[in-house]
Amino acid sequence: MADGKQTHVETDTAADHIASGVAAMGNFFSVAQTQMAGMAKYTTDFYIPYLLAVNYFQRVESGRLLKEHPLDSLDAYLGLLENNIQLITRSLDGSARMVLTYLQNEVDGFTEAFRQCLFEFNPAKMNAFTSRQVDLINRVVKDYPEAIAAIESEYGFHFERGDHKLVDETDRFLLYRVAPSLSSVKTRQDAKPVLIIPPYVLGANILGFLPGEQRSYAHCFANQGYPTYIRILKPIDTTPAMQVMTGEDDAEDTHRFCETIFKKHGKPVTLNGYCQGGYNALCTLLTGLLDGLVDAFITCVSPMDGTRSKGLARFLMRLPRRFNDLEYGTKILPNGNAVADGQLMGWVYKLKSIDQEIPAAVFFRDLLMFARSRSGLPPVNKTAAALNYWLQNDRSDLPMEITRISFVAYNTPIDSDGCLPVRLFGKKLALKRIQEKQIPWLICYGVHDDLVEKETALAPIDFVDAEVTPFPKGHVAIATSWSAPTSACALHERFDNGKYRGPVRFHMDLDADIDQSRRDTAGGKTKKSKGETPSKT
Repeated sequence: MADGKQTHVETDTAADHIASGVAAMGNFFSVAQTQMAGMAKYTTDFYIPYLLAVNYFQRVESGRLLKEHPLDSLDAYLGLLENNIQLITRSLDGSARMVLTYLQNEVDGFTEAFRQCLFEFNPAKMNAFTSRQVDLINRVVKDYPEAIAAIESEYGFHFERGDHKLVDETDRFLLYRVAPSLSSVKTRQDAKPVLIIPPYVLGANILGFLPGEQRSYAHCFANQGYPTYIRILKPIDTTPAMQVMTGEDDAEDTHRFCETIFKKHGKPVTLNGYCQGGYNALCTLLTGLLDGLVDAFITCVSPMDGTRSKGLARFLMRLPRRFNDLEYGTKILPNGNAVADGQLMGWVYKLKSIDQEIPAAVFFRDLLMFARSRSGLPPVNKTAAALNYWLQNDRSDLPMEITRISFVAYNTPIDSDGCLPVRLFGKKLALKRIQEKQIPWLICYGVHDDLVEKETALAPIDFVDAEVTPFPKGHVAIATSWSAPTSACALHERFDNGKYRGPVRFHMDLDADIDQSRRDTAGGKTKKSKGETPSKT
């Protein structure tokens, strides 16, 4: 009887091993199939802009080839071939490094499972390992996209809901006042107002990232009770005035909005530009249009001299001069107006960092994000979902003349007299005007920003005094990570032992100085500022 029981147990164990082995094989096939589907999706997202670029390239070159000397064309095409070979080499290197990193993360689990299969004839561990791989792949290929789509209702401003008041508009822009996301906060009408100028390329919603989670740049001001305004682009595809907008139009509309805000609150405006919005705001400020309306300036991760960029400027320099031309990214709309293709411009930034942005590298980086957890698969992080929603959806076409301003700024440096390489209203735009008008300027940059590097953002301090605040992490961290009021570099606080202050704290201190000055004046006292001495670089 004992022998029969033992035989029965051994038979059950053998059956379990066979079942585990079959399940492990099935998991391998499932992982391979799902991975191919995921890679196809990642590759498609990357190569759609490539197809657009090819279409524009063929359109432009069909005319230029007939006009250019054949030897000049041959030289340009050989230079383009060399550049493409470099991109291919970097993409293969980046893909290999990310795959290797993922494999290193998983190799211990696979080695132990393989050892048990080979020496103990027990595939249970391999079944568990492959089951985990199935869960990882499904999390990236299925769950992650679903979470990204689901975050849409929480991400951004959603002006269509009516929570933020429409205050003014022009043919090109809408001016909204941002409502606090905290119901307990009431906006102080007599407080100093701030006008935020979002970037054209990145869109405005990145500055209203996740208000419900208290991760929103604009709401950081509004939740302190300050009148917070934001300038919003009208849809370019349905707004002809936006399609043909010039730098002068941008400046005049900003002037109008500042005038509207000043009349409402009786205090000068703090002008605050983020990324490209900072450069456009600077151009407007230097024209003199905002004299008497704006008395303080904040720029965050703004490209002030693109020629100092280690990434994008070098990428453009490697291109043959013939192909460093906006015409290769120009979309012709049905009404005949030409605009810069926003999707293609976003793709150019990916090409700059091709070793990190090639589909295989991105896919395995996303896998690694979940694989590093050893206590079960973590849920999809809202911040990660919102960032990916932004990357996938917040790209719009740009007016050609506005794009040309950025193009010039990345190809021509600030001159030795501190004049920008662009002009508005036929005027030179001299940085020394900031000093002459005694406008305090806070420049914020990301320490690990590989899109707008430190040297690019801080170019103006070679010519004028400005307060400088470095923030850890990259290009959008100020609007995402550090917009949380409990973060280590909260925007409304001083940090690094009080050495630096965030943009909201900068604005709060300015408002306190204005109020103190008015009290001193009313009391017949000598004007004395209560603000602390800012750090300067």
